Amino acid sequence: MSVPADPAVLATSLRTDPCGALGLPDVGRTVRLGGWVHRSRDLGGLVFLDLRDRTGLVQVAAGPAWTTEPVQAAAAAVGVESVVLVEGTVVAREPDRVNPDMATGAVEVRLSALRVVGPAVTPAIPVARGPKDRMPAEELRLRHRYLDLRRPELQHNLVLRHRLLQVTRRFLSERGFLELETPVLTKPTPEGARDYLVPSRVHPGEFYALPQSPQIYKQLFMCAGYDRYFQVARCFRDEDLRADRQPEFTQIDIEASFVQREDILTLAEGLVASLWHEAGHEVPLPFPRMSYAEAMERFGCDRPDLRYGLELRDVSEAFRTMAFAVTSAALAAGGRVRAIVVPGGGAWSRKQVDELEALAKGAGAAGLLRLRRSADGYEGPVAKLLTPEAEARLALREGDLLLGVAGPDRVSSPALDRVRQECARRLGLVDEQARCFLWVLDFPMFEADPDSGALAAVHHPFTAPHPDDMAARPDAPATWRALAYDVVLNGTELGGGSIRTSDPAVQSRMFALLGIGDTEEQERRFGFLLEGLRAGAPPHGGIAFGFDRIAMLLAGAPSLRDVIAFPKTTAARALFEGAPTPVPPDELGALHLTVRPAGS
Repeated sequence: MSVPADPAVLATSLRTDPCGALGLPDVGRTVRLGGWVHRSRDLGGLVFLDLRDRTGLVQVAAGPAWTTEPVQAAAAAVGVESVVLVEGTVVAREPDRVNPDMATGAVEVRLSALRVVGPAVTPAIPVARGPKDRMPAEELRLRHRYLDLRRPELQHNLVLRHRLLQVTRRFLSERGFLELETPVLTKPTPEGARDYLVPSRVHPGEFYALPQSPQIYKQLFMCAGYDRYFQVARCFRDEDLRADRQPEFTQIDIEASFVQREDILTLAEGLVASLWHEAGHEVPLPFPRMSYAEAMERFGCDRPDLRYGLELRDVSEAFRTMAFAVTSAALAAGGRVRAIVVPGGGAWSRKQVDELEALAKGAGAAGLLRLRRSADGYEGPVAKLLTPEAEARLALREGDLLLGVAGPDRVSSPALDRVRQECARRLGLVDEQARCFLWVLDFPMFEADPDSGALAAVHHPFTAPHPDDMAARPDAPATWRALAYDVVLNGTELGGGSIRTSDPAVQSRMFALLGIGDTEEQERRFGFLLEGLRAGAPPHGGIAFGFDRIAMLLAGAPSLRDVIAFPKTTAARALFEGAPTPVPPDELGALHLTVRPAGS
């Protein structure tokens, strides 16, 4: 828990001190405390209450030598999670009774007065847990979130979240950034996910959208001359959820004018270092850098985890010498054979390797090539087809296991990335204490649909293409790089951004390449941005960090739901509030809406 440097700031007319701030310097003082009864122990002649507020716990002791009989009886009768006001004297505990697991464990408060101001029914879930107590199911905790939020673990996480926000605001404000707000009711724009739509009552048949990000608005701030902007922005995306994704989330959103990529990278590194410092970690600067192409080639992933090796290898030439139908067909179709070599993996059972193949198939691969080298030679479906040249190229050592995928990179990369992660976990290669930050640079500007060839923006349509690529290959936009960048930690993307397109003619061309070529459609969908660019736009760029994800990592929490006060489930439901919920027909009618049965 976080206690202010001067605990007196928490004093009120009802309490003199917070529970978690008492210590040996307070011995002899008479104090008034307020809090929740965390635990209660009645030992006959003595009653002990652990009193809790957000700053921590303190033991309150009632005994016949210092507590009147009515007060002692009240202390014995009070239920856990009831809110009480107490008064008593701070005394030092006997040396053999000091509790090293409590920050206040060297003292206790000897009770002289007690008043129950918030009696509590038996809690639906326990707040106090011992080291061996099982955590209630998450759905039950979310249903009774007001109790779950009382747990010291969650209170620690939310206090840390507060501190990280204050560091962010201070860091950026000291560098001349202005905290500016953007609308929550806005216009639908393509950001990579579905919009949450809000019907307009006063404009029948028309809708607002909740922002997926403040992207266009922050660019308009640059056009308006507010050359350094930031916002702790609420964002909304209607997409499938997981442990590190929520339908509404918080971004640290940053934009600056008259900058190039280096300016943004340096600023972002400083902010990250400050956030990690606040959580007690020092971060060496600058971060290493890697191109997108290198990351995909070596790791099959644009957010590689550098805490371990097991890098991907192109073994196409080795397999080209073998008459194996699967690899021959893939190579003939222009694909490759790529693989990882797992030292010691040769000892894994067939069942263990089958489990890895299931992961590869789940990521889109048709199967997983396997070849192991033991003391007796090579084993696996292609073992009998190995040529001396293939053996030399593969260079497997005794105990090695080769796991490969044949096909286009868009198939082999995600499959081998997933297999690589699991192999590292099985081998114990992941150092949980390591912090491997990385910049991934030079993303592709576009990705082409493998069937239709239609282009889609890898990040978003407002990212600037690399000027060298536009000049060298003006008619080959599928080969252009973007002036985009992501910052990655241990395989997790912390944030991403880009230098933006500030030339309205170039921006219009980007829309056209994405299939929005009609001038009227561009004006209808993006006219307010194009109008701002035409009015004179400085070169600008920025970055956005996933703040919830940063808080999760620094708190050591397993899920975003542990650092968000009132989160949604993976089914996008708010169990405590009961949302979403049906709306009465008359309220829908006022919004000019009706509900059709599913499937009609």
